[in-house]
Amino acid sequence: MLRFMPVGDSMTIGSAGEHTWRYRMWRHLCETYGGPFALVGPRETLYDKAAEAPDSYAYAEPGFPRGHLAGWGEGWLHMAPLIGGAVRECRADVLLVSLGLIDLGFYTNAEQTAQNVRAFVAAAREANPRVRVVVLPVIPNVRCTSDAPFAEQVAAFNELLAKAVADLDEPRSPLLLATPPVSYDIHTDTYDGTHPNESGEHKIAQAFAEAMYQGWGLGADYEG
Repeated sequence: MLRFMPVGDSMTIGSAGEHTWRYRMWRHLCETYGGPFALVGPRETLYDKAAEAPDSYAYAEPGFPRGHLAGWGEGWLHMAPLIGGAVRECRADVLLVSLGLIDLGFYTNAEQTAQNVRAFVAAAREANPRVRVVVLPVIPNVRCTSDAPFAEQVAAFNELLAKAVADLDEPRSPLLLATPPVSYDIHTDTYDGTHPNESGEHKIAQAFAEAMYQGWGLGADYEG
């Protein structure tokens, strides 16, 4: 069985009543992956914005497997110390990672964030030397439209992320850099300029799915 672990921030954990891109990816794999698989992770909750706590189980699709390693307001800085234990505990084979916005917005600059990417990969590989990782760069968000220094940091980090993925890629434990959806529009693919709505969820899932299909022949083209 191939075990996928979604790793991310608020765009990955989602909030009460949402499907999330994790659900869209699960549906895609159900339809295209030819063998047994699971979504795994040490956490299962969505984020309850009303309670400001990750304690809601109000998934829009009750049958959806809930495992993940995602948190509202968490980034590479927070996940690097956790990923080794999570990979080991859940026996993860493939990590689908969407992080960086929180780091750059509140905690670390582009260079420091890139260092945490490398620490994250090292810890994941220590737990599973054959782990595969797909990483999504920071995608468009509303803050980039009004905060030029932040937008510059996002661009700088995405360049450093691409370099880190190229540097760290190896046959035994391959890394892929997903291509951000070209058509992703914060006005039509998010509900608040940052968090994906239904169309945004599909586009994020598509970015991961197409990276795995093109890079590893896993699954198929994303139909949405």
